Amino acid sequence: MADNPPDYDLADRIALTEPAQVQAIGHALRTTILQLLHERAATVTELATALERPKSTVAHHVDVLARAGLVRVVRTRKVRAIEERFYGRTARLFFVAAERSPAGEAMPRDFNDFEVAARESAAAFDDGRLWGFIRHARISEAQASEFWDRMAELVEEFDRTPRSGETTYGFAIGLYPMTHPTLPPAE
Repeated sequence: MADNPPDYDLADRIALTEPAQVQAIGHALRTTILQLLHERAATVTELATALERPKSTVAHHVDVLARAGLVRVVRTRKVRAIEERFYGRTARLFFVAAERSPAGEAMPRDFNDFEVAARESAAAFDDGRLWGFIRHARISEAQASEFWDRMAELVEEFDRTPRSGETTYGFAIGLYPMTHPTLPPAE
């Protein structure tokens, strides 16, 4: 599949190893900024317009993302003697690499992607436009890891899909251990 979005070069994946990086992606507005930058590079003014937020608020959140190494200036242009900066993500996919940073600090765990997806999907559910599956299976850690790798490939495919249409779709995917009843061995 062609690498259509976004309109600048970026890494495929970056491991988040510092608490500040995880805290940066744990904020709803910063997550939305990262999602917008997945489509194309944008200025703070463009982001503020899209988010319907003050430019100063958006500039603050872009700065937090930049200090965390999650966004960077990907190009500039002169507009009436002022240099306008276009920001882009540093990677298509960010993932939390470990429970602790290299310095031994605990990584923040105060966000849940499924909680966000549940909030975002409520209107689609009410409109009868929510598609979803939930399945349970007893599998080994190795099998779970293999499934996760395949799901990550699907997420990357979704991320690389050319942007078109009028509707933005959310895509939530996960794999988690849980307590679930099991049948006794067959006789």
